[in-house]
Amino acid sequence: MTAATGTRDEGGVVLPASRDVAVAAARAAADKQAGEIVILDVHETIVITDYFVICTAGTQRQIRSVIDAVEDALRGLGVKPTRREGEPEAGWWLLDYIDVVVHVFGTEERAYYDLERLWSDAPRVRWEPEGNADAASTAR
Repeated sequence: MTAATGTRDEGGVVLPASRDVAVAAARAAADKQAGEIVILDVHETIVITDYFVICTAGTQRQIRSVIDAVEDALRGLGVKPTRREGEPEAGWWLLDYIDVVVHVFGTEERAYYDLERLWSDAPRVRWEPEGNADAASTAR
């Protein structure tokens, strides 16, 4: 898949563009009150993925709720995670959708790992919690 256009899966079904997947994940996280939601466009920086979606959840219950909401929203687009990593008390969960990687952090873990600083060269993607025609424009 590329950052701008969708592709077809093995069955010929058109999958959404990775940017659309990233925005849908961010919106699902926002629906569950995740904080500090950021989408980083890393497709020109690394070859293994196009976007990172990073968000914070304050409690284990909220982390679980955010993960479930993201998985449900993306399943509705026909996209399933290829890998899911994290432990109930770890404070950092990762959902790998190949072209989009969703990071759900607890508050302390978000500050400690500071992925935005690590990937500071990556442009941020502007998005709105609910449908906005300009939601997918890239911040420069």
